[in-house]
Amino acid sequence: MKKESYFGVDVSPLSYEEIIADLQMRMEQNEKSTIIAVNPEKVMKAEKNTELRELINSSTYQIPDGIGVLLASKLKGGSITSRVTGVDMMDRLLQFAAESGYRVFLYGAKEEVVSQAKQNIEAKYPNIHISGYENGYVQDAKLVVDKINQANADLLFVAMGSPKQELWIQENMNKTNVRVFQGVGGSFDVFAGHVKRAPLFFRKLGIEWLYRLLKEPKRLKRQLALPKFLMRVLFSK
Repeated sequence: MKKESYFGVDVSPLSYEEIIADLQMRMEQNEKSTIIAVNPEKVMKAEKNTELRELINSSTYQIPDGIGVLLASKLKGGSITSRVTGVDMMDRLLQFAAESGYRVFLYGAKEEVVSQAKQNIEAKYPNIHISGYENGYVQDAKLVVDKINQANADLLFVAMGSPKQELWIQENMNKTNVRVFQGVGGSFDVFAGHVKRAPLFFRKLGIEWLYRLLKEPKRLKRQLALPKFLMRVLFSK
């Protein structure tokens, strides 16, 4: 898979369907795969942070979560045609697991959040097998890893915030039998119904960031990364 690169940070050009198809093939070959979301803010941080950049680039799939990455690809004549958001990627993987009989484990967030997310996911996908879960306040990695292995999980979703969740995955992935790992940030809150996503209108136009900014004006400083990133892309060679 040929990846695009922005200031030394790789981005996968695959759609949801292409990632699922590629993942299925890798799972059948018993290969481990990791998924990390990439947006302009993360790219700008990774440019200056070698550890973060290496963490992103070592992942199997770097999904273009931010509208800024999609626009950058268009500006540079790249092949990224749509956003692949972290929460929607998780939802597609849950559907894939339910249809294929794969076992899922949820790790992270508060107990009431992860347990409610589990219930809601099971209600949405009656055939899904969530073989275990653990809240993010259990910090003993060995205990968590043992529980994941006892659950015989195939897919693991870790909700700790980035890059903490990806560092946890990197440190522990080879201690588990899991084949697909995704750091999902606040996605458990969405599945639990504690956080509402932007209306579909905003999501289809790729301006979910604007909805969040209108709801939380304090995000303005973070959102300034988007125009800075695009200006740098526009004037880069």
